Amino acid sequence: MARALSLSLLLAFLAIGSCIAIEVTDHIDLWPMPTLVSHGTQRLYVSKDITMSMEGSSYSDEKGILKDTFQRVVDLMKLNHAVDGVNPSSFVLTGVNVVVHSPEDELKFGVDESYNLSVPTTGYPLQAQIEAQTVFGALHALQTFSQLCYFDFTSRLIELISAPWTISDTPRFPYRGLLIDTSRHYLPVTVIKKVIDTMTYSKLNVLHWHIVDAQSFPIEIPSYPKLWNGSYSFSERYTTSDAIDIVRYAENRGVNVMAEIDVPGHALSWGVGYPSLWPSDSCKEPLDVSNNFSFGVIDGILSDFSKVFKFKFVHLGGDEVNTSCWTGTPHIKKWLDDNHMNVSDAYRYFVLRSQKIAISHGYDVINWEETFNNFGDKLDRRTVVHNWLEADVAPKVVAAGLRCIVSNQDKWYLDHLDATWEGFYTNEPLKDIDDPDQQRLVIGGEVCMWGEQIDASDIEQTIWPRAAAAAERLWTPIEKLAEDPRLVTSRLARFRCLLNQRGVAAAPLAGYGRTAPYEPGPCVRQ
Repeated sequence: MARALSLSLLLAFLAIGSCIAIEVTDHIDLWPMPTLVSHGTQRLYVSKDITMSMEGSSYSDEKGILKDTFQRVVDLMKLNHAVDGVNPSSFVLTGVNVVVHSPEDELKFGVDESYNLSVPTTGYPLQAQIEAQTVFGALHALQTFSQLCYFDFTSRLIELISAPWTISDTPRFPYRGLLIDTSRHYLPVTVIKKVIDTMTYSKLNVLHWHIVDAQSFPIEIPSYPKLWNGSYSFSERYTTSDAIDIVRYAENRGVNVMAEIDVPGHALSWGVGYPSLWPSDSCKEPLDVSNNFSFGVIDGILSDFSKVFKFKFVHLGGDEVNTSCWTGTPHIKKWLDDNHMNVSDAYRYFVLRSQKIAISHGYDVINWEETFNNFGDKLDRRTVVHNWLEADVAPKVVAAGLRCIVSNQDKWYLDHLDATWEGFYTNEPLKDIDDPDQQRLVIGGEVCMWGEQIDASDIEQTIWPRAAAAAERLWTPIEKLAEDPRLVTSRLARFRCLLNQRGVAAAPLAGYGRTAPYEPGPCVRQ
């Protein structure tokens, strides 16, 4: 049926052109684009029995992180096809040797994620070489290696084109995040794990788990076991063991998991199990600032979290606090008067007291930008301000000497279905920040998948490929990023198709998030 093409689809067609067959292009179809990359013109065949070695490595891989990742990468390259062709007598890549210089395998914020990857065309045996300071750099190298390989339907072998390859790569920002929200809609553990797997393909490294909110409290808190009475149902919950499993799963893939409890607002569900957390039965949000029990519960949650979530940061929210319940509840109004506070003072008091609790458990704190906008000079100096509202906040944050994460909602909120991938790609975290010392205070950025209108049925196509567009902005050096996103349309289209081939329901590039394919045609032209 003939229909008018949308502008974005036309642009995609123009950018993609006729380069459908990867073997006849000279494009570097890696995503995100590495820091330095060069290649030749030789075709190699990947042995059906390709192996990984660690000669010269200081890392012992006792946890099997490298071994398991290598096997997953080999499976990704096969794409569930039967690799049953006959290996030729020459140009066969038989192995990958990985050299990791540090014996440490603890995933920490700011860990060295750089790597060097080379794929030669001479030598015997013919082996790719990976060199990294840490195992987590090596994991990124293996993901890059997997994108160089593809299943060829003629030879029925895995092939690697345009060898020799020499790649040197390091991330632009240490924090490259994706937020998921399990309060507005519950996400099964299997779905969360698949999101983590897909994050590794585009080198995102922080899963911001917005676990609880006003609508539901789905996670077990041993210190206060009635809190998860606020879950939607008995089946829509996470045990402590579930959380530990998710964190370990992510860490073994180089992804940190950061937990968030949003206080004092967004906490209606807390009072289902403990009604004394509510200001009153008729006015239930924010948490009762006058009741020490509120802070005892926060202390218990963060104490339990510290045994599960080992990432340097915890997110304490602090946004969208409507204080009318405080002034409208007699016992809180009396407490305010007795302590010579107005509601602004009480809001500050609640946030700062919560920060001290988190710090006592070994965390650095992240707060949404409202806390900075209202009392930035009072925040603990270790605070990271999470910018989501105003474009001019990040420059103000770093000028004040605080660290910042950028998630401006007009560009990097995935629940905004009219936000295009082009906008995700061109959104610059360092906009209007010219001083190098202040630029270093922007530790990175995050795309946010708020859950009001998504659940397990459509989360993947709502996240991808738009999150991948932001991932390149956060990984690749700014001088290698395209000013015009049309110049990367072809490469991102291929990456989106690769996600589809790997079983990820990434949506077509043309149109907005979750848009269905426009009409019959090859994947790269959707």
